[in-house]
Amino acid sequence: MSSNPTRRPEEDDSSEERIKRFLATASHDLQSPLRHIAMYAELLLDDLEGTLDGEQLQSLRMIMEKAQAAQRLTKALMSLAGGAPQVTPEEVDLQALAENVWGELTDETAVSDATLESQGLPSLRSDPALLGLVLRHLLINALTYRSEAPLHVVISAEREVADWFIRISDNGAGIDPAYRERIFEPFWKLPKAGTVPGAGLGLTTAREFLAALGGDLSLEHSDQSGSRFLIRLPVA
Repeated sequence: MSSNPTRRPEEDDSSEERIKRFLATASHDLQSPLRHIAMYAELLLDDLEGTLDGEQLQSLRMIMEKAQAAQRLTKALMSLAGGAPQVTPEEVDLQALAENVWGELTDETAVSDATLESQGLPSLRSDPALLGLVLRHLLINALTYRSEAPLHVVISAEREVADWFIRISDNGAGIDPAYRERIFEPFWKLPKAGTVPGAGLGLTTAREFLAALGGDLSLEHSDQSGSRFLIRLPVA
């Protein structure tokens, strides 16, 4: 999607520098507490493994795994902010990744009337931490800007020659045409009464992560029936 034609180049440069500083500072400050969470979870597992039941052990392992995943993600964010993104490609089960991200978000938001349709998604080679965060930002977007109807999100994927095309569709309120050129701008949020204030960086960082992966993100369609975002990723 093209940038707003009324914006001057120096404004775009300023916004890009602001988002890089934000990502670098936040990621750096999170490294130490995340390292300690992972370390103490591992120590507890070693000390208490023989005394905890299966559910307790699973919860403790989950704390350690999530802290380690967050450590990898913050390192990737710092490298991205520094202009030299460190991408660690591996085989990613897109179906499992989408279901995991969706489950975490619906638990966090306590949403009970939202459904995800994502059967048969392929495995592909990418960085699971960065791709997971892209999905998280797009699904948060759908959960935030929903309509009065129960939310239904559909994720589909198809390969065309050297690229994967992943589409994320929802039946939300849609995006006003006046705002469609602005949704990827850093620190800008789509106006909606009652939404929780945030940094306005979700779609911006999602696009930056995909650029680091050799792909891109665009708004393919939006009207009163909902929106559809398109992720393009190279096959290899």
